[in-house]
Amino acid sequence: MNELNQPLSGNAMPRFGGIASMMRLPVAESAAGLDAAFIGVPLDIGTSHRPGTRFGPRQIRAESALLRPYNMATGAAPFDALQVADLGDVPINTYSLEKSVAIITAFYREVLATGCTPLTLGGDHTIALPILRAVAERHGPVALVHVDAHADINDDMFGERIAHGTPFRRAVEEGLLKNDCVFQIGLRGSGYAADDFDWPRAQGFTVVPAHELWYQSLAPLMTRVRAQVGEAPCYLSFDIDGIDPAFAGGTGTPEVGGLTVPQALEIIRGCRGLNLVGCDLVEVSPPYDPSGNTALLAANLLYEMLCVLPGVPLR
Repeated sequence: MNELNQPLSGNAMPRFGGIASMMRLPVAESAAGLDAAFIGVPLDIGTSHRPGTRFGPRQIRAESALLRPYNMATGAAPFDALQVADLGDVPINTYSLEKSVAIITAFYREVLATGCTPLTLGGDHTIALPILRAVAERHGPVALVHVDAHADINDDMFGERIAHGTPFRRAVEEGLLKNDCVFQIGLRGSGYAADDFDWPRAQGFTVVPAHELWYQSLAPLMTRVRAQVGEAPCYLSFDIDGIDPAFAGGTGTPEVGGLTVPQALEIIRGCRGLNLVGCDLVEVSPPYDPSGNTALLAANLLYEMLCVLPGVPLR
């Protein structure tokens, strides 16, 4: 067996030095031989308000330099069992959203064909649709844990059927999801009509608004998620605006009254035991994140996603 990759130690190279790959892991040209891989999708041409998520992957990688291999809270030791690397960025077409979507699906189709589980650094939430297309080609319709301030089920935006507010309506129409195993957590804010949240309920989604979660542990909710999803292949899509802007203001469409950071950790850690076949963390916008706190949080959440993948041991 080949030696497993390890994040570059802060004792071997100062954390402010070296190549800014995710967790300072080796950069690979192919997913062949990898169990999991971090992939950047530097896209923001599907954004409706504040731009800048094209810079998200680069900034998340820079902030990830502080991360270490072992999860002191959960005991997860992902690098003891999984071969992990950074596959760099998908070469999207910055002038064409339609072409970018096709490029993303093709890229992920090749990654998934090797048996590698993708962990995606967004990019705006448009990217969930082309990724889900590739995931469903390999695994069939999947369960979904979707953390977000918004349901992202618009029929169109400015007449366009593909944008960061439409991916999960398209996913339903294309048969990519197991609708009775879709959980949308943290929805809130103002809307255009009640249908903004009623439409997903009508499809069989479980909608859990943020105000129902204030001051609560989310461990009981995640027990329910695991029981309902069972062994079905499951995708985790985490929009950073699901977290309150007091903690994660560097995003394009912030909404007050959101989840706390401990609640976000409870959601991801509560995914241990699910058959996760892919994860993403989207909508980090560095121009609105001058302290780097949002990107730092995103890097930590992506690491937590790695820690709950199937096959990761607990020490």
